[in-house]
Amino acid sequence: MYAWLFRHLPGPLAVQILLSLLILAGIVFVLMQFVFPWLSQYSPLNDSTLETMTSSACGRGEGTPHE
Repeated sequence: MYAWLFRHLPGPLAVQILLSLLILAGIVFVLMQFVFPWLSQYSPLNDSTLETMTSSACGRGEGTPHE
């Protein structure tokens, strides 16, 4: 597939390399801006099972091991 795309790009080798890098950058941009944020809502990796400590609990020393 990459060879097919590279063969169909116009211009000499330097222009083909530049165009293929621009196409790759465009694909990465679209993935980062639109696809991955949309997909993250369906991912279980964002679910946290840790609770945050409140400021009152931090002041009392809760959550720290006792000696």
